[in-house]
Amino acid sequence: MSGAAGARRSPRTKLPDESQAQKGQPPIWRAALFATCPECGAPGLFEGPARFRERCSACGLDFGRYNVGDGPAAFLTLIVGALLIMLALLLDAAVRPPLWVHVILWVPLTLVAVLYGLRVGKAALLASEHQRQAAEGKLSDDGKP
Repeated sequence: MSGAAGARRSPRTKLPDESQAQKGQPPIWRAALFATCPECGAPGLFEGPARFRERCSACGLDFGRYNVGDGPAAFLTLIVGALLIMLALLLDAAVRPPLWVHVILWVPLTLVAVLYGLRVGKAALLASEHQRQAAEGKLSDDGKP
């Protein structure tokens, strides 16, 4: 068999089976939407608007070891920007409000959408890295990855 249907996992892959969820670990979507620790599910993943805490206050998981960075920021800005521009144009075509209505409506909505989306995106990447036990690549003693 070839293709995705016949694909087998590499013996070196250490991904957990989906049927074997570890006790206390929330799924990635729940950890992302509610900003919970990917290990124990305790709330309080963020210290600031989009900055992670150093470690979990409940289980002590070190969030600094994960390299999430600002990867979701570019995609999120493009997606949120496109959606909000379309909504603003539709509103303008339908109602023709004055400019100040657009400013009052779209500036705060953009800030909230980008900030919440950034939190969800970063939390999803952190939870995914934790679940898959992502780490820096290291060479073994024989020089092979």
